[in-house]
Amino acid sequence: MKSNAEHPWSVGEVAERFDLPTNVLRHWESVGLLTPPRDSGGRRRYGEDEVVRIAVIQRSKAAGMTLDQIAVLLDDSARGRHEVLEGHLRDIDRRMEEMRRSREMTEHALRCRAHDIATCPRFRAGVDDVLARL
Repeated sequence: MKSNAEHPWSVGEVAERFDLPTNVLRHWESVGLLTPPRDSGGRRRYGEDEVVRIAVIQRSKAAGMTLDQIAVLLDDSARGRHEVLEGHLRDIDRRMEEMRRSREMTEHALRCRAHDIATCPRFRAGVDDVLARL
């Protein structure tokens, strides 16, 4: 996506390219994640910097970050940036471990010959950590 300084993109064009509803871009603006400049008619105009910022927001959301966490990530003067990012890394590690366990359980279910999979002792072991929370 190359930006043309004379003709930056409209909110509709950017939304279409990122496969987002325009209200999402407007919401991100309302919470301070985006600040697209306006043309003389008051319409939002997105240049390359804004488009890169949208890509960062999308990637961060896909990684499970909240909009508040993303705001800290994108604010070069935000206090506590390292703490927020370290917390997010711990969350990613936790979710990756959950996915690993889920994958093991699913692989076992695929190979298990038990009629009722929940009665299989090895399958049930895959949820022992969840049962331990009760």
